[in-house]
Amino acid sequence: MTEDPRSPGHDIQPIRLSGGFFTVGGWTMLSRVLGFCRDIMFAAFLGAGPVAEAFLVAFSLPNMFRRLFAEGAFNTAFVPMFSKKLEAGSDSAEFANDAFSALGAILLVFVLIAQFAMPLLVLAMASGFLGDGRFDLAVFFGRIAFPYVLFISLAALVSGVLNASGRFAAAAGAPTLLNVIFIGSITLAATAGWDIGRTLSISVPVAGAAQLALVWLAAARMGFRVVPRIPRLTPDLKRLVGIAAPAALAGGVVQVNLLVGRQVASFQEGAVAWLNYADRLYQLPLGVVGIAIGVVLLPDLSRKLSITDTAGARDAFNRAGETALALALPAAVAFVVVPLPLVGVLFERGAFSSQDTAATSAALAIYAAGLPAFVLQKVAQTPFFAREDTRSPFRYAVASMLLNAVIAIGLMSVIGYLAAAVGTTLSGWLMTWLLWKGSRGMGEATMLDREFVNRVPRIVAAAAVMGVALWIAGTLGSDLFSAPGIRYLALTGLVVWGAGAYGAALLLFRAWSVADISSLLRLR
Repeated sequence: MTEDPRSPGHDIQPIRLSGGFFTVGGWTMLSRVLGFCRDIMFAAFLGAGPVAEAFLVAFSLPNMFRRLFAEGAFNTAFVPMFSKKLEAGSDSAEFANDAFSALGAILLVFVLIAQFAMPLLVLAMASGFLGDGRFDLAVFFGRIAFPYVLFISLAALVSGVLNASGRFAAAAGAPTLLNVIFIGSITLAATAGWDIGRTLSISVPVAGAAQLALVWLAAARMGFRVVPRIPRLTPDLKRLVGIAAPAALAGGVVQVNLLVGRQVASFQEGAVAWLNYADRLYQLPLGVVGIAIGVVLLPDLSRKLSITDTAGARDAFNRAGETALALALPAAVAFVVVPLPLVGVLFERGAFSSQDTAATSAALAIYAAGLPAFVLQKVAQTPFFAREDTRSPFRYAVASMLLNAVIAIGLMSVIGYLAAAVGTTLSGWLMTWLLWKGSRGMGEATMLDREFVNRVPRIVAAAAVMGVALWIAGTLGSDLFSAPGIRYLALTGLVVWGAGAYGAALLLFRAWSVADISSLLRLR
């Protein structure tokens, strides 16, 4: 397919940063809420037992390689190149087909190899499982679930086509299918008396195929019918591989960080599940804020830089940064100040005990201290990727990995599984600082403007006020969060109280005026 993407057959839209952010953020929020429903059911039926830990490790394997192949490498390189071709009106559809075919061929071979190498992959992920029943279960579940990486990576590439074209809804909504299918699988297995771990494992590749089908149909309706064919090494594809290779290495470094955390946790019974439940909570704001901004900002900056719109790029960069902090900081403060009510109300039931709640809450508070850094990384790395510079983030990721490994392994004998969370948090802040320092040579496009400098301290102050308000409410109402009849209402009230305190403080400190908020909500 070689038509001009600006022809009537292609529904290409300009990228509106605020509108795209709310579209992606809204769908991501829905997906994460469904994810919580899934995890609540998961905790109730499996708790932190051996089947739960085996499935979590098995599911983490295709997810790890998805981030490596798709989000970490191919899309990082593909989206800027595709966006520039789209802006120039060149052969963007042909390029998308070539990239889709090459990625599909590579992953098909990789999935087949992984079926034979699954024991080694599980050993690399959780060597603490060796010698007990969790290892064999994880290998069995992993072989069933691993084809997910093929479907979801191809879906990520097609999502890149949609995002670069200003069409965010289908790509942002696709992850909801995974959680809907998981919830349905748990319900069906529990009702029919099926093995829940096996049923969940089968549902993983089914969900991946469903997500690929959704975004493929959306791209086809837009005019981009991406189809597989025999891969061919075109000049553009060679350039794509050259850009993607350092990004893949950087993605590999990130996955090494995850492996270190899993290894540390696998030596303490229940710790893999505790870290997973804590991860699910702090991933909610990270997904809604960081991923949403990153998804929208990358094609927007790529387009603006391709036409030398430096002022527009600087404005987009600053507005994304301050919005990320405005939404991530209060979440981080809440997770640090009141983790027990959050974890207890959401997860403590059935097989998930009060001891599990305490252990998960401790990990959540540590992860939360790094949440602003994780979100800012999504913004800070975008100027590098928009300029097709994937080598610098790779170097920074290596430094971050080394710090994570030293802390996690060094503190393992002192604080156990919490060492993994400490290492993740501190290495996240190091990565953010290195990205910021490295971007200083990029000129005006990455300079902070007066609006950002004036607004951020006021956001920090408002988050601090909210933290005090939450601490007072959490302390006075501590008994309510364990009362069977009203704990959900109590948690809802706590969230509303915190949000109200934060909103009032933002207005009091003039971080945002009512007019600013109204303008943002109108998606100006």
